[in-house]
Amino acid sequence: MIRRALREWEYLSVSNEADSTGITRAQADQLLAVARRTGLGGADGERVLVDGGRRLRAQQVVGVLVANDVTLEILPKIDGDAACARASLVHMLAAVHDLKIATGPTTDLGWQSRDLLEILIRLFCDKLAAVLRRGLPRAYVRREDDLPALRGRLDVIRQCTMLAASPQRLACRYEDLDADIALNRILKAALVRLAGLARAPETRRRLSELLFVYEPVTLPPRAALPWQAVALDRTNAGWREVLGFARLLLEDRFQTTSVGDGRGFALLFEMNTLFEEFVGRALRRALAGSDVGVTLQGPRRYALRDLGQDRPLFATRPDIVVSRAGQPVLILDTKWKRLAGVLADPRRGVGQADVYQMMAYAQVYGCRELMLVYPHHAHLPLSAGCLATHAITNLDGSRLQLLTLDLSTPELVPEQLRAAVVLQDHPAER
Repeated sequence: MIRRALREWEYLSVSNEADSTGITRAQADQLLAVARRTGLGGADGERVLVDGGRRLRAQQVVGVLVANDVTLEILPKIDGDAACARASLVHMLAAVHDLKIATGPTTDLGWQSRDLLEILIRLFCDKLAAVLRRGLPRAYVRREDDLPALRGRLDVIRQCTMLAASPQRLACRYEDLDADIALNRILKAALVRLAGLARAPETRRRLSELLFVYEPVTLPPRAALPWQAVALDRTNAGWREVLGFARLLLEDRFQTTSVGDGRGFALLFEMNTLFEEFVGRALRRALAGSDVGVTLQGPRRYALRDLGQDRPLFATRPDIVVSRAGQPVLILDTKWKRLAGVLADPRRGVGQADVYQMMAYAQVYGCRELMLVYPHHAHLPLSAGCLATHAITNLDGSRLQLLTLDLSTPELVPEQLRAAVVLQDHPAER
């Protein structure tokens, strides 16, 4: 299996014969075919990979593509080496999916030697093995069976009809404590899926051991996973995090996965969407305990009203809104793009449409504090934080700030946001 890794917007060479850095034309075609079958790829797969003939170019989607004999890992464009980029991405995914993952230098996850998929599989195995020490979760399941001795209650109607000629059998209705429940079926489906993808011998061994524990559990088809039937309460709350991990690997929220039918597999994350929710959740943690609330993707308000038909038009929905007593006091929009230094571009690479959008938010929501949030990178002249502050013309007291966040240490992003809010003397922090 050939393994290759690159960052967003980087190129991977394609040639007729394999070399130490690129891939062959046949392997490129395999990867492109997998990209086309993913929901994020678009009709031609070019939202993931663009085919330039002699090279493939990664787009703004990160993750792993697995074809017959080649694996391609696409990492976010974050400062640091590949290990740092993997750790940052995993931490962002953990924050969005409410997972507790240690990503420090002492964590033995092989950030440098393993790709993203192997790391996620290993994390899942670690967490599942930890909760399995208390045994498989079980629940009482209602059953009906014809038994030689009465168990539970007698089904009188069935006994007098279907079993009238077989008095040696009793139609019983009873409850049995069983491990074949929705939670275990989902986790077994995750293990089976990952067992077909893992490459490292140690990872494959651990998956085999875990699958042995789940031998008595029914394996449902992936299209019929019983998510809605899972009931978590005080007795099994410890499984909530493992279930969240299984959802990360099996569902299609920030990612898309192919059917895993032998033609390839994809675990992909759209960075614009992931960055938006990561920042929103980090801000929610940063402002926890204050008198404000943080809303993601809303509330929705309209920019115009048709006076003739008295109906609203042109809905607006900011990425993140901080409100006090129902009134927006800070609106943030996240942008997964790299800003430029002021010497290279007086506008720092901020899109004109983005500025117009923020001005519309200020008017529609009656909010004076606005912020565009970007990832920080080493080529900016200033450290992460508030890069610039602008007054909005003819909107007294309104200002638009440019904020960059250092994602090389994503666990500190809530502190960065808290500091930014304090520095601008936001009412939420007074």
